Amino acid sequence: MINRKKFDFNLFIMLVLLIVLGCIAIYSASTTVIGTHVQTQNNWWKQLIFAFVALGAIALLIRLPMPIFDIIILPLFILNMLALVVVLFTPAVNGSHRWFSIGGINLQPSESAKLLTILMVSRIISKEHLNEYKQILYGFLLVLLPVSLIIIEPDFGTTLVFWTSLMAMLIAADVPVFYILLIISPVVSLVSSLWVFAIPIWIIILILLLMRARLSWVAITVASIINVFIALVTPVLWMGMKDYQQNRILTFLDPTRDPLGAGYQIIQAKIAIGSGSIFGKGWLLGTQKNMNFLPEHHTDFIFSVIGEEFGFVGSMLLLLILFAFFSRLIRNVNDLKIRERKVATAGIMAYLMFQTFINIGMNIGLVPATGIPLPFISYGGSNLLINAVSVGVVLKYLNERGFIK
Repeated sequence: MINRKKFDFNLFIMLVLLIVLGCIAIYSASTTVIGTHVQTQNNWWKQLIFAFVALGAIALLIRLPMPIFDIIILPLFILNMLALVVVLFTPAVNGSHRWFSIGGINLQPSESAKLLTILMVSRIISKEHLNEYKQILYGFLLVLLPVSLIIIEPDFGTTLVFWTSLMAMLIAADVPVFYILLIISPVVSLVSSLWVFAIPIWIIILILLLMRARLSWVAITVASIINVFIALVTPVLWMGMKDYQQNRILTFLDPTRDPLGAGYQIIQAKIAIGSGSIFGKGWLLGTQKNMNFLPEHHTDFIFSVIGEEFGFVGSMLLLLILFAFFSRLIRNVNDLKIRERKVATAGIMAYLMFQTFINIGMNIGLVPATGIPLPFISYGGSNLLINAVSVGVVLKYLNERGFIK
């Protein structure tokens, strides 16, 4: 039952608006117009069906008693992990084992694993008796299980979503920020090794931040030595790679090195967005899409279709709606008082924000192509269903505030 005083109708309305905009964008991306010839694929109505299923699932979730919701999380998590194992033995699609095909509908267990892992991690690390070390350890072990299986599929992009959510959940669980800094510092050290002068600058910044956190000099020294070692050993490992291995990494970082191969998608996406100018070419009139120069234009690169057909104005409108949506989620994280629910909401917010940033970033050429869809907008039934249900979980938490403090 909906508690009208606690239910976040603004968040729900923005969710519905994003889903509607996604269905409209998918219809356009699925329609080819060449002269008087018009052909529309069935992607849009499949997405429409999943949209109604997703909204129905949210309605059922809101009405589900909270004790039952809490009980089913563990069994569903276990079943999802088994599904991630079984999917590895399904026929490969484009070289990956990610989908179950049932009645012409593809289901991706790695999508549901995002939400269920967040709910499991939030339950474990929110226990009062755990210290910071156990929170970090248990969180990493829980996330490592689905991540290991998803890497085998292979799907590297999705694994990044799990780690981003974990960092947000640890922060929401009141793990000191300097622990998070220590966890991510090796990644920063690896990146800083690309420019020799960046290494001492980063190490100085790291030491100052750890000093501000009032760590002991022993801990600061150990952390500094480890990060200096990582920064210095990375070039050595790089030189030990074969030429083709180096070229793969360089092309991943700079797609323009291989404009007809690995960099083709991002280059065409940038052309599509740039050609849209201020107001776009018009509804269904995107030439990059219609001439099929832009690959995966109904999934990973749907933002480029929006940019080409609706221009800067249409793209900014979508970004403003997304900004309002995530601002509302951030506010909800602060409003929730029960620790487990606050931590879970932070994880959900982080994974949706990360996917949005990466997808739009790769469409405009800021980040390499990773195959991460734009939440609520890109075509994909499993993705839409799980993303919507994830927001439904937040709505349920908010709705229950009137009954449990």
